[in-house]
Amino acid sequence: MATINSNYRKLSAGYLFPEIGRRTREFQKHNPDARLMRLGIGNTTEPLTPTIIEGLYTGAKKLADVKTYTGYGDEQGNTALREALAAFYGARGVSVSPDDIFVSDGAKPDSSNIQSIFGPSDIIAVQDPAYPVYVDSNVIAGRAGQYDQEQSKYTGLVYMDCSEENGFFPDVPDQKVDVLYLCSPNNPTGAVADRRQLKSFVDYARRNKAVIIFDASYSEYISDPDLPRSIYEIEGADECSIEINSFSKFAGFTGVRLGWSIVPGKLTVEDSKPGELRNMWFRRQTTFFNGASNIVQDGGLAVLSPAGLAECQEVISYYMENARIIRSGLQSIGLTVYGGDNAPYLWLKTPGSMTSWEFFDKLLQETWVIGTPGSGFGPGGEGYFRLSAFGHREDIEAAVSQIVTRLQL
Repeated sequence: MATINSNYRKLSAGYLFPEIGRRTREFQKHNPDARLMRLGIGNTTEPLTPTIIEGLYTGAKKLADVKTYTGYGDEQGNTALREALAAFYGARGVSVSPDDIFVSDGAKPDSSNIQSIFGPSDIIAVQDPAYPVYVDSNVIAGRAGQYDQEQSKYTGLVYMDCSEENGFFPDVPDQKVDVLYLCSPNNPTGAVADRRQLKSFVDYARRNKAVIIFDASYSEYISDPDLPRSIYEIEGADECSIEINSFSKFAGFTGVRLGWSIVPGKLTVEDSKPGELRNMWFRRQTTFFNGASNIVQDGGLAVLSPAGLAECQEVISYYMENARIIRSGLQSIGLTVYGGDNAPYLWLKTPGSMTSWEFFDKLLQETWVIGTPGSGFGPGGEGYFRLSAFGHREDIEAAVSQIVTRLQL
């Protein structure tokens, strides 16, 4: 008799975005002439650049000629792309072997799939608030207990507090954990870890034979040269860290789908030998994955060309100017805002001790602007609100104008 994976029943429902959609539809039904403006979406909006389009076109054109046609590619990723990624890190003073790089269809699947190489009873620590996939994938894998409605937490998981007091980057746990998820620049708070903070986690992981899963998907948005873009800028991180990254926000590949993970040969845990975890991830990928699209990987090569990198930086600067506009507008009416300087997300403190959902309703009703309640990212997000800099400039300016002139504080 077949049975279900009952861990799915533990999930606290796909509550956040369906509820946003429900409340938005209800508002629109009663206000059909309202022009809704979305500052909550974490999705790119600007077109791919000419160099990237040419790379994708070249990849597609190869498939039309018997001399250049390719079928299945290397599950680990095309050698040329892995070498280009290694050179990309090398240009920033970080030594990464192409053999340690695994090309995939994005950071989100890697963030969830990577936990399959760790033991089912390993203790997991996540930042609070956090990108939901870190939590949900481990709940599904059976590493968490039931969801505590009162605490808005899962038993069995360790929540690392990210608050105003610590600049929205946590201290290392005061107990032994096995796998720690870190995201910097952070989604949703926009906080970026400095070298001292990352070193404290690397030191903790090395002491405890733990592993850091480091999500660097927004690293290209860091403009401050003193802030690390890779965990491997910290000495010893290659012994205890896996880095996950993506072309989604870097180059607008949200719908194109291309990312990579780095699993160093030096990485070990309590019961492994050097190279074993890397080999396990290779086995996982070759068993469950046939590799990223050949066409898309040619697009990735184009991103990493000098012209591609320059064009992508122009688009990133465009989004960061959006962030500046949002932040300046909100601060002009006395709101407290974090992030938005080295990350495309802004973390707004809700006024007057309002809950995240109360502020969602207020913002929608008074300004027709839609954002994302912070409580949807974990208990530490209550009382905060995420806004996104992804959007067309005219839409961003219109939304900010509506907030500045119509939000009643």
